[in-house]
Amino acid sequence: MTDKAKAFDDIVASRHSLRAFLPEKVNADRLAQIFSVAQCAPSNCNTQPWVVHVVSGDKLQALRVDMPQRFMAGEFTMDFPYDGVYEGIYKERQYGAAQSLYDSVSIARQDKEGRHKQFMRNFTFFDAPHVAFLFLPEPFGLREAADLGMYAQTLMLTLTAHGLGSCPQTALSFQADFVREQLAIDASNKLLFGLSFGYPDPDAPANACVTDRAGFADAVAFHS
Repeated sequence: MTDKAKAFDDIVASRHSLRAFLPEKVNADRLAQIFSVAQCAPSNCNTQPWVVHVVSGDKLQALRVDMPQRFMAGEFTMDFPYDGVYEGIYKERQYGAAQSLYDSVSIARQDKEGRHKQFMRNFTFFDAPHVAFLFLPEPFGLREAADLGMYAQTLMLTLTAHGLGSCPQTALSFQADFVREQLAIDASNKLLFGLSFGYPDPDAPANACVTDRAGFADAVAFHS
């Protein structure tokens, strides 16, 4: 194995969703470098169908206050339906991931209030100093959403390579109209999800949560 291959393998294996960040901001030069690398992500016919808005500072603090309040008041809109149904092994994986998180932060299964508080941390971006909102321009659909997913993975791996952490969050798409309004984004850009990121808090119990992965043989078949 080459040094480059080993380094890449280590980056992929070490990336996982973090839910606690230090307040220190990433400097502008490093942000520019990271997001420049992410632009190398593949896309169908090189369309690069992603629009990304990175929020920090006072604007982020305002969202950190307003978004939880709006969610609790039942004020939310979504650009894409959240109607997937998990059954069988997929339900088991979902349950296992959730249980791993709650175990890491010592929240019992019957502690509904504790689970709710943990969920609401989505809307305060797990105290991250930065959040990226990832939009899909109209009239793009499922195929281009896959391209946006490849962009997001490239971005998350780049963040990991730079000693940073991230957490992709579907919950941040629950207030699409509000996010667009606050960031002065055209309605033709549809919010798919958000990504909180920054320097990981090494002492936070939540960051010790690493979910299991199925063996590759459960997902990959070779033909010859």
